[in-house]
Amino acid sequence: SQQVLNFETTLNQLRTLMSGTNLTEYLGKSIAVLVFGSNDYINNYLMPSIYSSSFNYSPPDFANLLLNHYARQLLTLYSLGLRKFLLAGIGPLGCIPNQRASGQAPPDRCVDYVNQILGTFNEGLRSLVDQLNKHPGAIFVYGNTYGAVGDILNNPANYGFSVVDRGCCGIGRNQGQITCLPFAVPCTNRNIYVFWDAFHPTQAVNAILAQRAFTGQPRDCYPINVQQMTLIS
Repeated sequence: SQQVLNFETTLNQLRTLMSGTNLTEYLGKSIAVLVFGSNDYINNYLMPSIYSSSFNYSPPDFANLLLNHYARQLLTLYSLGLRKFLLAGIGPLGCIPNQRASGQAPPDRCVDYVNQILGTFNEGLRSLVDQLNKHPGAIFVYGNTYGAVGDILNNPANYGFSVVDRGCCGIGRNQGQITCLPFAVPCTNRNIYVFWDAFHPTQAVNAILAQRAFTGQPRDCYPINVQQMTLIS
């Protein structure tokens, strides 16, 4: 919600630089990319020793709590003049080095229950896109991050990767217990790694995700891809 307020402040600054007509046109052509949700799980729901959310909410209830907040924030952005939105789903968090390092699964396995609890959020976000597209002039698309990263993890050699279970830069089990710190020496060939650190994919993976969002089939980007969205005036 604070980021939405920050965006409103930025718009007020833009209004002093552009006429109202030009700003409306500018916002209508712009694409807002929103990547939301992962931290609510990694840094909250999956930390029961620090946060109580996993005791207070079942996985479906927590997902719906996030989606209800998200829907309100998206409608505010729409009301401010944005019209084209890419909403990225959450990837398979049970496979990131941070979760593999937790010891909750065998060394060569993802933490399956973590992946399973994300289903309600991703399915709900895809449904939310259908609802939001009923607003006049709105174009919301859902990016299937979970499916794309899952495909890379299941078929790494097809994409040129050979290291799927640990970070390029990090400390401890799976290079995922302590993330990349200043002066840490990263791996020498990050292009063969799926994960850069305990949490984030490498630039090579992000390039694949961007390409699939831009030109992909509906299973990658629903109901249309970003390239198709850009062509709608």
